[in-house]
Amino acid sequence: MDSYIFYGLTAVLLTLSFFKDKKKTKMALKKAWKAFENILPEFLVVILLVGLMLALLNAGTISKIIGSESGWFGVILASLIGSITLIPGFVAFPMAALLVENGAGYMQIAAFISTLMMVGIVTMPVEIKYFGKKATIGRNMLAFAFSFIVALLIGMVVI
Repeated sequence: MDSYIFYGLTAVLLTLSFFKDKKKTKMALKKAWKAFENILPEFLVVILLVGLMLALLNAGTISKIIGSESGWFGVILASLIGSITLIPGFVAFPMAALLVENGAGYMQIAAFISTLMMVGIVTMPVEIKYFGKKATIGRNMLAFAFSFIVALLIGMVVI
């Protein structure tokens, strides 16, 4: 229901913008389309991978690997996967929701999302170039440790 309200509000505001300044509105829509085109390949690949994973793994398997029953092993596994994965946040959160719906545990998903957003194994070479090796490794280690604190807090709140 909320989606319909937001879509309706967007349509009304877009119409008002169009009547106020057609040129700026058209330019904004072109920029939005370009941004969408740039994001689409990443988005489709991640959706494809998640869809494939959900097709190959049933809810029971997901629950065993990163479900509530997997405990700290699942948290560690999820945090390791999150550390080496490079997925934008706008894709990661819907993907996390799909995983939770299919049996993943809240602690495990909290660890996955927090390491995904804060730890950058893939981006380390660039970070080392600008911030130095010591700062990069220190930041990544602190972020990795913090992901376990986040998982523990989520586990205490949700359970």
